[in-house]
Parts: sequence; C-alpha cells; structure tokens
Amino acid sequence: MRAFLIAALLLLLPHLALAEAALVTGANAGIGLEFAKQYAAQGWTVIATHRRDAMPDSLKELTAKFPAKVLVERLDVQDNAAIDALAKKYRSLAIDVLLNNAALAGSQIYGDQQKFGSLNYELFDRFMHTNAQGPLKMSEAFLENVKRSKLKRIVVISSRSGSLGDGVSGTPGGVFYRISKAATNMAMVNVAASVKADGVLVGIFHPGSVATERMADLDLPQETRAHLMPPSESVASMIRVIAGLTPDKSGVFLNWKGDVIPW
Repeated sequence: MRAFLIAALLLLLPHLALAEAALVTGANAGIGLEFAKQYAAQGWTVIATHRRDAMPDSLKELTAKFPAKVLVERLDVQDNAAIDALAKKYRSLAIDVLLNNAALAGSQIYGDQQKFGSLNYELFDRFMHTNAQGPLKMSEAFLENVKRSKLKRIVVISSRSGSLGDGVSGTPGGVFYRISKAATNMAMVNVAASVKADGVLVGIFHPGSVATERMADLDLPQETRAHLMPPSESVASMIRVIAGLTPDKSGVFLNWKGDVIPW
C-alpha cells in the first residue's frame, strides 16, 4: 500500500511543485526531524531522508500524520551516486528549501579520537566527506530543482565550532568536527557566489545549543541542560530567517536568530 502511495505521489510531482517543497537530509531525528515536522505542518511537500537500513519510527509517525505531504527516502550523503540517483528521481520537483542537515557530530562522538595528541586519522575523511562534501554535492545535484522554485533557498546547518575566531573557545577537542564545519562554511560561501546570478540564496546556520536526542544521551551538568533550547524553538526561528533571507545575507554565517557570526 505504501509503495502504491509513493508511486502515485511521484506521478503528481509536477502538480505538487505548485506548492512549496523542502528536501531535508538527516530528517529522522533532532533538528532535521523538526524541520520536516514544521514544514509539513505548514502544508509543504517534504522529502525527508535518512541513512538507516529501515525507515526510522520517527519518520513512520511523520508519514502517518502527513501521508500526502511527506516522502521518505534512504540517503547517505557520503554516497555521491545515491545523491545523483535521488536528484534524477525528483528532477520534476521544484524545491524551495534544500536543507542540508545530515552530519557527523562533534566532540561528544569518538571522544579522545578527536583530541590532539590521540587523533584517529582514519576518521578525518569520514567527517570531511559527510559534513563538507555532502552539502556541496547535494547543492550541485539539486540546483536545478531549487532554481525552478519560488523561494530558491539552499541551507546548511553548520556549527559555531567551525568559526575560526570562536570555534576553539572553551575546551579543545572535536578537531575533525571543527575542521569539517569550517570547510562546510567555506564550501557554502562558494556556492552562494556561484548561484547569485540565478537568484538562489544560501543560508549558513549555527542552530544554537539544542536539546536533541544526542544531547540527552550525554552526561551534561544540569546547568548546561537548563540552557538548551528545544528543537522546536531553534527550528521555528531558522524557518523565519530562511524565509526572510536577503541577498546581503546569502553566504553569511548566521545564528538561529539571524545574527551574524564572525568566522
């Protein structure tokens, strides 16, 4: 039954393109899931991707709630051929917001293997491929979809950890993550310059300290937890900034409220 519904929706893509559409990578949890929820609730068509072997329960629930709006696809952004195949599948869909959210996480993942003095260099390519090359490849593969849309936005969820001026404040660590996010920012600055003539705007966002599922698993001080934003707050603010993005802020590193972050 579900296969039939997806096939029917694909036949309707030219008509669905009349309404806003978003493609969200890493949409099965945290910030990505919240973007998918909020855009679907606004009546958008949402392509929600994940890299699990089977559809995550979170996306099963979302498709059950918005069966005519949410299309779930398996995608690992490290797989260039898979990105090209997905772009070919949805070539007729105008995408208003291409939201690059999928990423490997920071210092809380791989712990000491990301600390100078005990670096595991086998992780370097994985971080760079996922966090920097992934959004770059997605932006190139889906550019024509974005150019055909009304809103014309390409967005990446970066991190303040990628700021050269602010990224190593506090405790050192997360070396590969920080390097990859700095590279992400530079990649998207180049994308912004490349698509300017097409009227496409690029948003680069630090989402703030957000109480995602990953953060819940960490042994954090209670004071730190008290200052974490719920994903709904961060994402609602970013959605407003994305909608109101202006050419002078395209390719500029912003926080979730739209304030400029030096990097």
